[in-house]
Amino acid sequence: MVGYYGGDVFFPKCKRLTIEALVGLARHPGTSVERESNPEEDALVVRAIIKSSLYHDSVTLMNVARELRAMEGIDDAALVMGTEANKGLLAQADLLVAEAQTAISDDLIIVVKGEEKAVDGAVQLADELLARGLSKETEVGTHRPRSLRGALLSRTGAKVAVISVAGQYAAAEAWQALEMGSHVLLFSDNVSLEDEIALKRYAVDHDLLMMGPGAGTAIINGVGLGFANALPRGPVGLLSAAGTGLQEVSSLLAQQGIGLSQGIGLGGRDLSDEVGGLMMFHAMEALQNDPETEVLIAVSKLPSKKITKKVKSKLKTGAKPAVVMFMGGEESSGTTMAADDNLFQAGTLHEASLIAAALVEGQDPGKVLKEQADKLRAFEERARSFRSSLNAGQRYLRGLFSGGTLCDEALLIWSRRGFSIWSNRPRSPQYRLENLHQSQAHCALDLGEEEFTLGRPHPMIDHDLRLRRLLSEAQDPAVAVLQMDVVLGYGAHPDPAGEIGPAIAEAKRIAKARGDALTVVASITGTDADPQNRGRQQAILEQHGALVFESNAMASVFTAQIVDPEA
Repeated sequence: MVGYYGGDVFFPKCKRLTIEALVGLARHPGTSVERESNPEEDALVVRAIIKSSLYHDSVTLMNVARELRAMEGIDDAALVMGTEANKGLLAQADLLVAEAQTAISDDLIIVVKGEEKAVDGAVQLADELLARGLSKETEVGTHRPRSLRGALLSRTGAKVAVISVAGQYAAAEAWQALEMGSHVLLFSDNVSLEDEIALKRYAVDHDLLMMGPGAGTAIINGVGLGFANALPRGPVGLLSAAGTGLQEVSSLLAQQGIGLSQGIGLGGRDLSDEVGGLMMFHAMEALQNDPETEVLIAVSKLPSKKITKKVKSKLKTGAKPAVVMFMGGEESSGTTMAADDNLFQAGTLHEASLIAAALVEGQDPGKVLKEQADKLRAFEERARSFRSSLNAGQRYLRGLFSGGTLCDEALLIWSRRGFSIWSNRPRSPQYRLENLHQSQAHCALDLGEEEFTLGRPHPMIDHDLRLRRLLSEAQDPAVAVLQMDVVLGYGAHPDPAGEIGPAIAEAKRIAKARGDALTVVASITGTDADPQNRGRQQAILEQHGALVFESNAMASVFTAQIVDPEA
């Protein structure tokens, strides 16, 4: 998808997932539904069909795959282009059969797993849906340009190109937009480092923003791009190499009555040694010169030490007070870097919002952080009652996240408290989870990573996979507490709590049936002004038995107090 932002953010229509479709999950940690059945009738087959030199946009492919997975007798389905990266992801999902291995990058692979008769019908349905063009229902307006150049030439006042196409085509589209004078939000992943560096150097030289690749969120002049929340305008400028980090901090600021001047997504690799913070420094200079920006916040997931030092040095010498929240976890929180500095280090995304709000309102950040620390210490007494309800075998925490930054933040908080957490994005390579379908010990998953989203919408849009995993984890008698994030805003599911809530209630029922008490902890990233309404979402989750906290950081602290890190 290539387009110019000029109104509401598009997101595909999702079928409403019912808890009835998920109850009775297999007793093993996989994702298939358990049925009383004849083994011969239920023998699963995997079939791959190659469509040579056939391309469809990702929305069409995800919608078709969703239709196939909804069929009776179908266990899984994926429609992807035949790139080596996609074939690797098919292998991780146990869907890479010999036929699929022959595909090249211009080919479309259709893979279906299920009962043999059902697979035959699914392949036929896939052909029909592709021929019909399932994505046509999402087209809006009276004119839809058929190329980026057409959009560039026909737009009226649009300044930002939003690009989401397959990685191998993304750089070419971004070049075209930049060369025609447009800022770019590049949602696509799998863009080479060489292309990213060249694109950002060109953008810096021509005073343009090159946000991404892999930038899912931006707030430009009050307008949300990608996954974004409904936020007030205000004096805080936010620079973020972490999409849900930008959403979490800006939403927490909004809850304190503080708005954004700009929220600039940088892409996850911007603060690597190779890219060198090209867009961070370019956007930082723009915000330092912006009369509407009074306070800066910089957020990133594990930047390089060299670039971290350069960013902090640049912020120290800036004219405006600044807050940094980097996921390295080495610095203490809430302290200035020197007595005469305007730079503050936050230990969590929540702390970053608290410090920035204090600076805007002329308060003492140290006092605000002390009040927050007192609030967190009070969790201990509340957590004690949940610990006392655990059986001896309930030892482990499990995290099921849709936001990668929120998963990283939870891992950081838990590691500070002595936990070693298995994950698909661990803080230490030795704790990388080998079998993604089988949790072990303390475990946290980012379900928005490519290994889980192959041929599927992101879990902020479609909760199917996460809810299946939730009920699967509830089958494990060693699990004491489950933590989840719920991300609201434009582009996200229209009613996440309406789907997640009933699944939480069912997970607790599963545990109770064997005599266990399962605690489910949740946080909500969003505002009351979002289409989903934060207050309404919280009420639904609590109605179904979840403990809902103000932020992901607060939820993570509470979760850590329920179990022993040495378990």
